[in-house]
Amino acid sequence: MIFYQKPVALNRERHRNLKLAAATGDFSFSQHTNSLLIAATELVDAAMRYPVVFVGQPGGPYALAAMVGLSEQKNLFLKADGSWEADCYIPAFARRYPFVLAEGQGATDELTVCVDEAFSGLNEEHGEALFDAEGRETPMLQGAVDFLRLYHAEMQQTHLFTQRLAALDVLVPKTVEVESNGKKQVVDGFFIIDAARLQALDDAALVQLVRSGDMQLIDAHLFSLKQITSLAIRIDRVHADAVA
Repeated sequence: MIFYQKPVALNRERHRNLKLAAATGDFSFSQHTNSLLIAATELVDAAMRYPVVFVGQPGGPYALAAMVGLSEQKNLFLKADGSWEADCYIPAFARRYPFVLAEGQGATDELTVCVDEAFSGLNEEHGEALFDAEGRETPMLQGAVDFLRLYHAEMQQTHLFTQRLAALDVLVPKTVEVESNGKKQVVDGFFIIDAARLQALDDAALVQLVRSGDMQLIDAHLFSLKQITSLAIRIDRVHADAVA
């Protein structure tokens, strides 16, 4: 639940008069993270700018994450004004904020819409109302909830995708060494698809990967790993701007 300092279940009585006055394009809340979970449906777009890796424990479960920084807790794609760098895909993980779906712990596993009450854009004076005079969800809130449910469904499909890769035993832990600010930096704690293990799969498994669409995602992931070096370059650029 990174970003979320005070997430609470959205309640039409407690939040009856709440308004959302979010500054358009302000993602400053994500400045202290170096990776964001993404859905498989986002992988191709994310791979154009970010290294996309697998995170989790050896043997799984695994999730997909877009690296927006290296070991430092810093999002290298945020500008000084809090906006995301132009022409970069913004993961849905960030776009859904300050709302989030929480999974229930009961037998029904119902999903609960939550909101971060600590978000500065929430108030009772300015912005778009969450509920109308009759206590019904406004179109703005309904749109946000629809987005959350779609994202949740896509993340469930992503879990199945990573399970299939784990079953094929093609995911391996990875450590890379990059140089930034004249210093060597080790980046680890993630997994990648091993190309040799992938090529060693039998024909039936490879055909299934192609026909299911998984191979397109695998190719995007492998392509994205070239972006790790670009993150080190970004650190040098940020450092140069800071001392200029």
